[in-house]
Amino acid sequence: MNTPAKLGAYVLGLAVVFGGTLGVGSAVGASPQVISHSEAQGHAQSRQPASTHTGGTHTVSAKPEEAASEDTPGGLQVSENGYTLNPITSTIKPGVSTDFQFTVTGPNDSAVTDYQVQHDKKLHFIVVSRDLGTFQHLHPVEAGGGVWSVKLTLPEAGAYRAFADFAPTGGSALTLGADLLVAGEYTPKALPAASRTAEVDGYTVTLDGDLVPGQASKLTLKVSKDGKPITDLQPYLGAYGHLVALRGSDLAYLHVHPDGAPGDGKTKPGPEIVFYAEVPSRGDYRLFLDFQHGGKVRTADFTLGAGQATAASTASPSASPSSSKGTDHDSTPHSH
Repeated sequence: MNTPAKLGAYVLGLAVVFGGTLGVGSAVGASPQVISHSEAQGHAQSRQPASTHTGGTHTVSAKPEEAASEDTPGGLQVSENGYTLNPITSTIKPGVSTDFQFTVTGPNDSAVTDYQVQHDKKLHFIVVSRDLGTFQHLHPVEAGGGVWSVKLTLPEAGAYRAFADFAPTGGSALTLGADLLVAGEYTPKALPAASRTAEVDGYTVTLDGDLVPGQASKLTLKVSKDGKPITDLQPYLGAYGHLVALRGSDLAYLHVHPDGAPGDGKTKPGPEIVFYAEVPSRGDYRLFLDFQHGGKVRTADFTLGAGQATAASTASPSASPSSSKGTDHDSTPHSH
């Protein structure tokens, strides 16, 4: 593709599941676009099988009416099991706070208004850049009539992915995803180098453990500040920490909650937070840990390879500065 290329065309290539290498592009036009993952796949003439969702496990089948096979990760589809994520806001300017609105429609094509409360919230909303350099974990508010609203600031032009994590009343937990495009000059960045140490707001978080595809893997994250272990972490949405893992190749989504809970008589408030995460395949993953201390939620991020050595896992092990900020946290995600 000649440079400059249109961001829209660039993202259509990205949107295909298990997409290829990032290129350099720029968005052209006065208004950014909001497109669905399924729309992008259609434009790219990608033919993905239809999906269903049962018992919290994502499944996939060759035809909608056929029984589904298991293990399709969450967040790859804009529609699943009759539910669809529908962005309403169509213009997002880089660096400007936007009242972003969306709905979730159900099998009857009406906006869903009845949700199960999960981890203190009815719906969790995650937004990441396509290169996984930025991460926001938000909790929208209900604006009425099934419309959700959240203050969203996307720092620069480029391609982003939004995830809605929820469980409709009477239904199974779902994670739906949609692409957001912000117009402007844009140069994609490589996945941050592999690292087991993250620095954020003076805190140091270290990660011990490995991701093993298809197996529950123990991950221990230890929080310290100024060389001293933090032993008074504060509960955040019913836990001492929340971990989101995203597969670098296609942004397949996994939200994990820690082993134990505050007040259970055995789980200590730091410095260690233990998770058991099962990733679906080998490859590079970005991990984002939300934790609360001193009345503020912060996010520590890591890049970790699963299975055979990959591009990020063979890169320099030195920690890169955390691009996630401990702000804009009215919300959180979880393990599907």
